[in-house]
Amino acid sequence: MTASAAPVLFDLAGKRVFVAGHAGMAGSALVRRLEREECDIVVAPRRELDLRNADAVDRFMTRTRPDAVFVAAGKVGGIHANSAAPADFLADNLAIALNTISAAHRGGVKKLVYLGSSCIYPREAPQPMTPDMLLSGPLEPTNQWYAVAKIAGVKLCEAFRRQHGADFVSVMPTNLYGPGDNYHPLDSHVPAALVRRFHEAKLSGAPSVAVWGTGGPRREFLAVDDFADACVFVMKCYSDAQFLNIGTGQDITIGDFARLVADVVGYQGEITFDTSRPDGAPRKLLDVSRINALGWRARIPLRDGLQRMYADFLAHYDVIRAETEAQPAH
Repeated sequence: MTASAAPVLFDLAGKRVFVAGHAGMAGSALVRRLEREECDIVVAPRRELDLRNADAVDRFMTRTRPDAVFVAAGKVGGIHANSAAPADFLADNLAIALNTISAAHRGGVKKLVYLGSSCIYPREAPQPMTPDMLLSGPLEPTNQWYAVAKIAGVKLCEAFRRQHGADFVSVMPTNLYGPGDNYHPLDSHVPAALVRRFHEAKLSGAPSVAVWGTGGPRREFLAVDDFADACVFVMKCYSDAQFLNIGTGQDITIGDFARLVADVVGYQGEITFDTSRPDGAPRKLLDVSRINALGWRARIPLRDGLQRMYADFLAHYDVIRAETEAQPAH
């Protein structure tokens, strides 16, 4: 585990820890990280527990009695997915946050970490973004539905702490990538979309690959296993109403990022930019000085993280392709 300058406030040893959303990219990374702790990991497949159903979540919490909860569940996707299903992104994520956080309180959960998203910040927020910029301006329109739900989850944790003294905290990750990502050709985020696009272009011998937007916006990318390590650190060593940003503190243009992904994949064709597609926010860089001061820092270099991601993609490519064919883009 990352060396900690902060004291351990909540010892995971011997605790029952529920990871909501364990099958997703962040959730599965959390399970991998928690396997290094002396705790009992509790999970529930989606077919057995619909987190949008309040009664079902209450029954689950009563039956399993977790000591700690990570809320890593949610409906996620890229610009296309958010634009195509705004009601689903808002309603599903609101329900998941309300049900899991409320049931955790009623069930006597001692510590909860809610996973937010950097999209909660205003589109034109000064860079790097600090927690006090929340609600200081308009959101990025392309993912505002998801952002509003995540803001509600953050505020719900603050409200339970204020009203009931619950030790519930929130973390805001920057753009995540890594094993277990969603590689759907239209509904995925930038890293997964590019890995798949360049890989299939390499296989087909395509002379060029189009990247959405101008390539000019800057983004910060964090390996999901680094993020999971940070979440465990926060669970053990942090207790405050103020949420924590989690990232690397460094960003890169989408154009340079695309060239790096192409190099990792081994695609040697031309990269073009489809300027008819939206860019999203011009820049998204988190101020991570507070968690750094507590003793946690990201450790996985971007190229190394992408290499791990591509190896995982190759290992699961047949399944990824089959799932895409069975569930075409809406």
